[in-house]
Amino acid sequence: MAILTREDVYNKMVKDKRPVCPHCSQEMLIWECPPMTFSDGLGWGTPYLYVCFNDDCPLYLQGWKDIYEKYANIASYRCICDPMSGKMDCMPVFSREGGTGSIIDEEVKAKEEARKAAEKEGLAELQALYEATDAGAILKVLLAEETLPPVRFKAAEMIGDVGRLDVIEPIRNHVFENDVVKARAEKSIAQIHKRNYTKECPFCAEIIKTRAVVCKHCGKDLPEAKTA
Repeated sequence: MAILTREDVYNKMVKDKRPVCPHCSQEMLIWECPPMTFSDGLGWGTPYLYVCFNDDCPLYLQGWKDIYEKYANIASYRCICDPMSGKMDCMPVFSREGGTGSIIDEEVKAKEEARKAAEKEGLAELQALYEATDAGAILKVLLAEETLPPVRFKAAEMIGDVGRLDVIEPIRNHVFENDVVKARAEKSIAQIHKRNYTKECPFCAEIIKTRAVVCKHCGKDLPEAKTA
């Protein structure tokens, strides 16, 4: 069998029909292997691989949970395919951006660069709102579904610093699809309550003083306050 050069492998991959990920049925992308060993230390065995970069891939989504539960590390898996043998496997990634810098597909790279630019711009605008202590505008960024996840997470963090009691209800009523953003928003609500010496009534959810023993809104006794 003839030894193929990098160019030979790449040209073959460009001409061949792209494989689809067995976990999500999305077409895989051409990915350039970094100059480092992998797995057993023998190297990647090929200069290029097909990789699934679908962020909704079940393997990728479940990987974050599995690796954290087993190893207490923040990481996941991307499905990979050897272009010569067609063998499917997986490789670890340690962030959403992990590996994206080596994607060969120009269209995908352009989209990724545009996303990074939009994220940078969004964070800069958010910082300006934070410096102006514009809690209302930060809240809008937090609740907007089209906001990029890193920007949204930062907004959830900032609202805890500058938000007043009136931001709590909109946050409580919002359905967050991103659990990480939701958890940070909850933490910020607790931060706002602590700063204002308040809490929410467990019966009617209205905001009351931390030391209250009876809710002024629904009239219910607050057992937690009594035992404090």
